[in-house]
Amino acid sequence: MDVKTAFLNGFIEEEIYVDQPMGFISIGEEQKVCCLHMSIYGLKQAFRCWNIRFDKFIKSYDFVKNAFDPSIYKKVSGSLVVFLVLYVDDILLIGNDIKILGDTKA
Repeated sequence: MDVKTAFLNGFIEEEIYVDQPMGFISIGEEQKVCCLHMSIYGLKQAFRCWNIRFDKFIKSYDFVKNAFDPSIYKKVSGSLVVFLVLYVDDILLIGNDIKILGDTKA
């Protein structure tokens, strides 16, 4: 599962200003800058912002972060187990039941 536009979904807590993007510079307002409200590709904090948001979201579905590897989450429901492995903006789901994998993916 590939997470589309992953880094565009992170919130930032600091005030970050960037130059106006090429092609969108307002005539007569060239000296003005843009204030970011969400993270963007190329921003050093983009992955961290997205990861914090993803972590809160996935934990709301009863997944538990692995103590030794923060990119691995586990959800146990009786005898059913689902592992979620996060690598940059890709997600790998591993489980012992096809139905629970489908439910997790949906």
